[in-house]
Amino acid sequence: MNQGSAAQRIESELRRLIVALELPPGSRLSESDIAERHGVSRQPVREALIGLARTRLVEIQPQRGTVVVKISVRKMMEARFVREAIETAVVRRACSSFDRQSRERIDDLLEMQDNAARRDDHAAFQRYDELFHIALAEGAGCPLAWEAIQDIKAHMDRVCQLTLPGPEAMLPLIDQHRAIVAAIDACNEDAAAEAMRRHLTEILRALPRVEAEYPELFSS
Repeated sequence: MNQGSAAQRIESELRRLIVALELPPGSRLSESDIAERHGVSRQPVREALIGLARTRLVEIQPQRGTVVVKISVRKMMEARFVREAIETAVVRRACSSFDRQSRERIDDLLEMQDNAARRDDHAAFQRYDELFHIALAEGAGCPLAWEAIQDIKAHMDRVCQLTLPGPEAMLPLIDQHRAIVAAIDACNEDAAAEAMRRHLTEILRALPRVEAEYPELFSS
């Protein structure tokens, strides 16, 4: 395995653990421990941590090491703002032209996401949620739109870990996905954009509650 791919693999795995809060805010990351766990030298680990610092999920402190940053409400709100701008444009474009194969895939993804929610499988639910949004961008012929928000969405994803505690919280989000798709099927740009906006605003409703419940995870 070359050094570049090792760094990418480690960065991807650390990002997953940070987003899932398995590496909670305040966790210290040791280059040597990570290198030993992955069977690599410290160089690809260093590159992976630099990549995570670039997306502001970790802070590299001189002489003190690397720390997982606390959840920033400001960064989360900025990420949501950018996602809304891009994804409402995506669904508007989807209303005028949408790839048939991607549309069929979306039906399968919604069914799998529904099943994941009903068995309270949060990790699978989040995975199918991401694949749904990817399929929208690909179906509309603009996969680069998803790439543009892939890094910043991690700031929303950590909050989602706290706001989706069970099926009763997850199932309404699938209904919102279906509303987006129904508007695209009807070629109604305004309805599709409004449905996407409503969907991406959902996270704000639970934010005050989770901030109050988990103050140690949030930056002041």
